[in-house]
Amino acid sequence: NHMWDLFCGVGGFGLHCATPEMTLTGIEIAPEAIACAKQSAATLGLDKLHFQALDSTQFATAQADIPQLVLVNPPRRGIGKALCDYLSEMAPEFIIYSSCNAQTMAKDFAHLAGYRVEKVQLFDMFPHTAHYEVLTLLVRR
Repeated sequence: NHMWDLFCGVGGFGLHCATPEMTLTGIEIAPEAIACAKQSAATLGLDKLHFQALDSTQFATAQADIPQLVLVNPPRRGIGKALCDYLSEMAPEFIIYSSCNAQTMAKDFAHLAGYRVEKVQLFDMFPHTAHYEVLTLLVRR
């Protein structure tokens, strides 16, 4: 039971999903955020959570083995074609895609042709602004 949390920030999604039995790898470019994620995992007593300060795309595309679930929470630019192509090739069963930019998310989905959108949830976390968060569950066709 293994999942990746790419562009994980301080690990909020991964820490929320994690169970003591589960192995989770969280990747984020910012070392300060990773330090927070590691501290939170330790506080929660979750010892199978591994957080590393790396580029998410470089990390993922260097792996020969892919988990059943990949969660991505990219910045506004999206995850990009290279990571989309790699995920399409490795074909995890599920991808959870959290986005703050529906336009780049739609571009990424065009590169993830082997997946169908199963569920979409809009979160208005920034009232009185044009900003929003979209959470999408993609399932391998």
